Amino acid sequence: MATEAFEEIAETFDFLDDWEDRYRHVIDMGKAMPPLDEALKIPSTKVEGCASQVWLVPELEGEGPKARFDFQGDSDATIVKGLIAVLHALYAGLTLAEVAKVDAKAELARLKLEDNLSAQRSNGLRAMIGRIQAFASQAG
Repeated sequence: MATEAFEEIAETFDFLDDWEDRYRHVIDMGKAMPPLDEALKIPSTKVEGCASQVWLVPELEGEGPKARFDFQGDSDATIVKGLIAVLHALYAGLTLAEVAKVDAKAELARLKLEDNLSAQRSNGLRAMIGRIQAFASQAG
């Protein structure tokens, strides 16, 4: 189950044969994200387990079972900010129940990201996914 925004990324990645082109696309996605307000870059929003500094600020739009998940995110590394943009495309707009059902590993495997990320970046990506899923679980 992927959002329309994530499907667009997957289609773009299918079109881009070269990893360097995909890498640049991820970086461009990160550059297009709005910066996180400095006041939100606090210990409680920082994601542990990432080589870079990463902050994720979850948000709920609405209430009850129809509430939609969203988040803001930022990093001091451009590629990581791009990975945040990919995760935003994967999760933003889903209900909490839908967030819990997303098989992030399988969806991201379609992009072949793990094949080309360093072990530290892959660990950070998993830490970000874990933070998103933990929020959805706690909020639900």
